[in-house]
Amino acid sequence: MVLSARFIILSFVFLFTIPASNAQDFQGQAYYFSKSTMELGSWGARMSEAQKKEVYARLQNRLEKTYILNFNKEASVFKEEEKLDAMSGATDSWGKNFARGEQYKNVKGNELVQSQEFYGKLFLVKDELQNIKWEMGSESKQIGQYMCFKATASVPTNELTWFDFSWSRLRQNNENSGEPNGEEAKEPAVEMTQIEAWYTPQIPVAHGPAEYWGLPGLILEVSAGNTVMLCSKIVMNPDVKLKIEAPDKGKEITKTEYQITVADKMQEMRDNRGRRRSR
Repeated sequence: MVLSARFIILSFVFLFTIPASNAQDFQGQAYYFSKSTMELGSWGARMSEAQKKEVYARLQNRLEKTYILNFNKEASVFKEEEKLDAMSGATDSWGKNFARGEQYKNVKGNELVQSQEFYGKLFLVKDELQNIKWEMGSESKQIGQYMCFKATASVPTNELTWFDFSWSRLRQNNENSGEPNGEEAKEPAVEMTQIEAWYTPQIPVAHGPAEYWGLPGLILEVSAGNTVMLCSKIVMNPDVKLKIEAPDKGKEITKTEYQITVADKMQEMRDNRGRRRSR
């Protein structure tokens, strides 16, 4: 299935309270709505409209998500609000294996700590923050009560979706690991994702949702590939003090090591299915 880059933009109301004068007590909470779109390609051309609607309904939990970003001056915790499956009333167990886990980012220490569960095993991914070379634009727009400014960047897709898995990526890795058969092996083309972000200097922190960070203001909207994330509500200095700490449970591993672990497990599962079918 090929994903497209068309989005539906919704209207939002923003809540804001004046930050405390003591910077040490400064905290904020931002709510995001994420929407991805999908095209079914040639496979979808053979489906009836009723079948297409059923597919979209079953995949709704993967295409539409809500998140919370808790932050202070130096660090943030970004996590998904878990929803029940729209069709069965159960959680999406298959999709959970490849979804982004609870993510801690420390912009002062250039530190990423992310909790990832894969087929019942818990991993604690520790690495540096995603390197994003932003190009600052001159465009501005009002989002709710905040004046926002545009920034763009281009990042390797694989680095933005390191926690995810695709069979096409596995096939490419297998092909690249083979012998060149007398010919010089060609370096595979790197797929890039174009990013468009809107940040507000009115909230002067370098935080944002997901992998995005490093701008002179909180990122309220970001479009990347087939997905857009929009901030729906902001609460500054909530009455209840927020817990902004890194997760600490699971096997410690880097992003690259995690990708290799997942790919090896999926290859093993595919090989086992093939052996069962050949019996």
